Amino acid sequence: MRRKTRLIVALDVTEESKALRLAADTKDYVDAFKVNVPLVLARGMGLIDKLAKIGDVICDFKVADIPNTNRLIVDEVFRHHAKGIIVHGFVGEDSVRACVDAARGDVFVVAEMSHPGAERWNAPIADEIARLAVAVGAAGIIAPATRPDRVKALRAIVGDKLILSPGVGAQGGTPADPITAGADYIIVGRAIYDAENPRAEAEKITREIARAAATPLPR
Repeated sequence: MRRKTRLIVALDVTEESKALRLAADTKDYVDAFKVNVPLVLARGMGLIDKLAKIGDVICDFKVADIPNTNRLIVDEVFRHHAKGIIVHGFVGEDSVRACVDAARGDVFVVAEMSHPGAERWNAPIADEIARLAVAVGAAGIIAPATRPDRVKALRAIVGDKLILSPGVGAQGGTPADPITAGADYIIVGRAIYDAENPRAEAEKITREIARAAATPLPR
């Protein structure tokens, strides 16, 4: 996955035409498109192939099952030309390692989610999950843009692994804060796809990222 603008657009819609239009409109300002389960349930895995012709695709399937089932899911994702997949880490090392072994691209492990409920159940084990991601050789982790202090803390654990940070915009995170805290990419959905002009909004966010990246915090 390239690292040019450091923006990933979440195509969290269910209409194929809207997803393809959003991808085409924003492709000049993003490094990848994130595809969630609802879109694939509604329109099928073939849509990943179509999006992959426009730009890099990360499948945010938050895979969380036994090792063999995880392997089957990951294999199917990369068969459709995705560049990455997001999986859960709480299922244990054997299940996450199965994802990494089956992948033909990047595996990102959810260390800590961005919604309020994660603070009670997810956050207490996030550091351990981050260490697990490093141990199994994952490409990186997911850390919350809504809590930049946690991005900084998790950066200290994962070293030079990639950090993708969701929660910018509708959930309250800013484009700048996770970048200055150590994130490599931010993930933005509703703030872009609900905008009157998604392309212009994506361009604006990339400018904010660029300003923040000019003065990153030490890692």
